[in-house]
Amino acid sequence: MRIGLSNKWNSLATGIAHIALLAFVSAAACVQAHAQEQKPLYPAMAAIEKYLSPDEQSEIALARSAAPASISGDAEVMVFGRDGYATAVKGSNGFVCIVERSWAVATVHPEFWNPNIRSPNCFNAAAARTFLSIYLMKTRLVLAGKSRPEILAATTSALDKKDLPELEPAAMCYMMSKQQYLNDDAHSWHPHVMFLVPSVAAKSWGANLTDSPVLAASDPEERVTIFMIPVGNWSDGSLAPHSP
Repeated sequence: MRIGLSNKWNSLATGIAHIALLAFVSAAACVQAHAQEQKPLYPAMAAIEKYLSPDEQSEIALARSAAPASISGDAEVMVFGRDGYATAVKGSNGFVCIVERSWAVATVHPEFWNPNIRSPNCFNAAAARTFLSIYLMKTRLVLAGKSRPEILAATTSALDKKDLPELEPAAMCYMMSKQQYLNDDAHSWHPHVMFLVPSVAAKSWGANLTDSPVLAASDPEERVTIFMIPVGNWSDGSLAPHSP
């Protein structure tokens, strides 16, 4: 379903944080504005309990809500626990569904430690084999007690040395959960699909232009351009909010 986007809607692209994999890259202006606050809301990691789900089944259900059941029903599901992510359900279609926490965003983002963030993603096989690896590495570093600068240095080094796999062509993911909480400003925002492309200019896709359904954000830390296409329905089939 093609959705016509107003100028106001298009401008939102620069303020969306990628929490995916990715899926939350904050605009520099937003980061700077928060940085100027006298007292950051999330200056450090909260107690690990704040990031955990009440139980494994609720985490599985939330992860599956990232995509329609025809996709997520046969996907592998990873759940987050005190020791990191582990496979709770084996899949058969190559997709991996996972609920990302706040450290999926860029390390400079003011909500990097926000314990309220829950971003269900369902990655296709290409994204699961490659792009997801960055987030899983960041998770290990977080649980090891590393600081944001240390996390950035470690992931940058791993990308430079190719210790992390290169992004595969056709990498994409679904973020269509009605229960998603992307950040304190966007909340559930809008159901969308994301295409992950290395070092591609936004204009080559016609992104962020008036009435274009494609939004784009650059994530230099993960060396990817994220193209987002809002869709008209949540993963359960119910209608999403109209474009403003």
